Amino acid sequence: MTRKKFKKNNEEESPRKMRMPREKDNEQFAIAIKRQGTDQIKAICQDGLERSCRITGKMKKKVWIREGDLLIIKVWDFQPSKADIVWRYLGGQKNFLARKGYLKGLPV
Repeated sequence: MTRKKFKKNNEEESPRKMRMPREKDNEQFAIAIKRQGTDQIKAICQDGLERSCRITGKMKKKVWIREGDLLIIKVWDFQPSKADIVWRYLGGQKNFLARKGYLKGLPV
């Protein structure tokens, strides 16, 4: 009987299928800096602004977001000071993106 080997979250992930922000949909990278309540998070975005972000309904109880996590956010068209959180990266993926130079302008 063979056992499956599982990777820990902080190990290097293979970059074959990694979600990237879509510029045409107003998406960009951000880093969570402070939790503000049930589904609100304060984040520093790639364009240098600090935005109040909301965890969307499909992620609310499935994905847990902590301070320092790398996120993809979608900026609201009608109120640019707010955004929705679309995706959260794991530790190894964050290190890979930082090494490749995708996270310029973020305090990683």
